[in-house]
Amino acid sequence: MEINTATNYDGVLNLLKPPGMTSHDVVSFLRRQFGIKKIGHAGTLDPQAAGVLPLCLGQGTRLLEYLMDHDKEYLCEMTLGVTTTTQDAWGEAVTCRDYRQVTLEMLQNILPRFVGEITQTVPAFSAVKVQGVPLYKRARQGVEISPVVRRVKIYHLEIVKFAPPKVTMFIHCGKGTYIRTICHDLGEELGVGAHLSFLLRTRVGSFSLADSLTLEEIALLQEKSLLPIEYCLQGMRQFVLADADLRRIKAGQKVVLPERQKIVKNTGLTARHTPAASQAEADVTEADVAVLDEHGKIQVIASILSENATTILKPKKVLNRDY
Repeated sequence: MEINTATNYDGVLNLLKPPGMTSHDVVSFLRRQFGIKKIGHAGTLDPQAAGVLPLCLGQGTRLLEYLMDHDKEYLCEMTLGVTTTTQDAWGEAVTCRDYRQVTLEMLQNILPRFVGEITQTVPAFSAVKVQGVPLYKRARQGVEISPVVRRVKIYHLEIVKFAPPKVTMFIHCGKGTYIRTICHDLGEELGVGAHLSFLLRTRVGSFSLADSLTLEEIALLQEKSLLPIEYCLQGMRQFVLADADLRRIKAGQKVVLPERQKIVKNTGLTARHTPAASQAEADVTEADVAVLDEHGKIQVIASILSENATTILKPKKVLNRDY
C-alpha cells in the first residue's frame, strides 16, 4: 500500500493499546489510518500488556525523546511460586515452588527495598540493544551475554490486593523500569519465585488511561483525536520569544535572553491552556528548553547557556511550523 505523505498531521495521540499487539503493530495501523510515515511511539509496551501508549505524528516525532522521559504508573498482577524465562506469563516455566508460606506482612516488609533508586538487571528477552542487536534476538539464538544492569527510580509501590498466588500492585516509576523484573525480584526475595501475569499502564506523564482512545475511536475521529504537540513538553521550561528573536533562532542563530524574559511554567497541559506566564530571571543551565511563539506554539528546542556573563539560547531542534 502506497502511503500518501502529502497530508500533514502534527500532533500527539493518547492511545489505549490493546493486548495482543506490539507497539510496532500499532504504528503500522496508524500509518495506514492517517496516510503518513512519520509516526513514533513513546515507550514500548509488551505485546500482552495494555494501557496508555503515547504516539507522536509529524513534527511531534522530533519531541519523542522528551516524552519518553516522563514518569509512568502501572497496575500489575504478580503470580507467586513460578519463575519463567521471560519473567512474565508468556515465557516457559523455569522453577515451581510452594508459595503458601508467603503472607501479606512478609511482602509488605520487603516492599521498601524496591522503592527509591534501585538496580535492575535487564531481562534477557527485552528490546534493549547490545552492540546494535536486541537482547531478545540473542536470547532466542542461545547467545550468552553479560548482564545489562541499570539504575531506575521507583517512586511508589503499593499492594492493592493480596490473594495468593495472585498479588495486584500499583507502581509509580521512572523511565526504563521493567515491571516484570520487579515481580521476578520480589519473588526471589520471598524465596518462592514469581512472574508478571498481567500489566496495565495507567499513566505516562500527563497522559492518563481515563483520557485515552482505542484504535477504533482514533480511526473514527482521525485528526480530531490528535492533541497538540505541546503535550510533549511536560516538565520542560518554556520561553516565549517575540517574532524578531524567533526568526533568528529558527535560522540557526543564537539569541541573547533578556534578563527578565517571559517563562511559561509548564503544568503538563498544552501551551494554550497554560496559566499566565510569570516573569523571572533565567537560571543558567545547559538543559534543553522549549521556545514558543507568542501564540503558545512550540517552535524550537534550545540549550540555555552562559557566554561572557550573558544568558544565551542556542537552537538544538528547529521545528517546521508556521507562527
